[in-house]
Amino acid sequence: MGRLFRQGSAGIAHGSIGVRDAAVVLFGERIPSALAALYGPRGLRLMLNIATALLVLSLPFAASASTKVAATPVNDVAAGSPVASASADSTASALSVEQTAVRAQSSSRGLLAGSRSVVTVAAEDVRPVVSYAVKEGDNLGAIADQFQVKLDDLAFANEIEDEATTLSIGQTLLIPPGRGALYYVKEGDTVEGVAKRFKVEPSAIMTYNRLYFEPEHFAPEQLIFVPGAEVPAMKRITVSRTYTPSGQLPARTGRLAWPVNGVITQYFWWGHTGVDVAAPYGTGIMASDSGVVTATGWVAVGGLRVCVQHSGGLQTCYYHTSSIYVSPGQTVSRGQVIAAIGMTGVTTGPHVHWEAKLNGVAVNPLGY
Repeated sequence: MGRLFRQGSAGIAHGSIGVRDAAVVLFGERIPSALAALYGPRGLRLMLNIATALLVLSLPFAASASTKVAATPVNDVAAGSPVASASADSTASALSVEQTAVRAQSSSRGLLAGSRSVVTVAAEDVRPVVSYAVKEGDNLGAIADQFQVKLDDLAFANEIEDEATTLSIGQTLLIPPGRGALYYVKEGDTVEGVAKRFKVEPSAIMTYNRLYFEPEHFAPEQLIFVPGAEVPAMKRITVSRTYTPSGQLPARTGRLAWPVNGVITQYFWWGHTGVDVAAPYGTGIMASDSGVVTATGWVAVGGLRVCVQHSGGLQTCYYHTSSIYVSPGQTVSRGQVIAAIGMTGVTTGPHVHWEAKLNGVAVNPLGY
């Protein structure tokens, strides 16, 4: 019945269009030419005016008929009864084409049409602020690596000024939603003043925190996020700490793994006690094998470093790091991120100086 109704409606629409075309020919050509022969130019002008008026009056009726015909499939789909799956599969393509045409024609006439309900969704570029409870064995660097945020941003969000600050189990830390600063609005603050402090554009604060439409978010004690903010650098650990393993070390799992996926810029030789592997600043450095952390902290030339003792008298060290995520005495697994690529100490670019020692003697890590 629906198909018959659509075919009948389509026939009516085509018929109205045919009548319109016939009227144009009749009143625009045949009758004017006959009157021109009988009554001259004055009669011709009169009939042309009448034909134009009839044509203009017929346009709304033709448009209305064509719209009804095109809209019929959508109404049938919304109010129709269930049909066999084979029939649905065979007509799905045709319906999608017809529905697309309906939306296009409705939009051109300023009408709202569509089969989906209106919903409100959160913007993809706005992430929530996460509250994290510190667990046993956590440190600030490891938490920053877990949530893929900068260590300085994490420290600023929680008012931590020194990397040596001890975290308590159960302590709640605020995790920034991205690169930038979490900031509590203070009495007398303005968007322009906060933007100037963190060296960003005011529009960045306004847009991210939806202040254009909800200015109440910028009220005293409200937490806002300043994307791309420059935060003060946290004081890094400079004291070298060591640990001597007393128990059995984890068994070796094979040859040493690469500490980072990068490019070798200098190989091992008698004047260079390790292998330099360059990678982007902040890239995670992984333990080359399972073992126990024996040393962390600052050393001359090598900068911030971490060393891991493996079984069989083999030790690996990683220098020039920007952050260390482990502590002396901690057992680590092969592939575990223990530090981040940096430029501490004497270096010309971000890389890790990967060093291996066998019973205290420097050896080429590529050979192990």
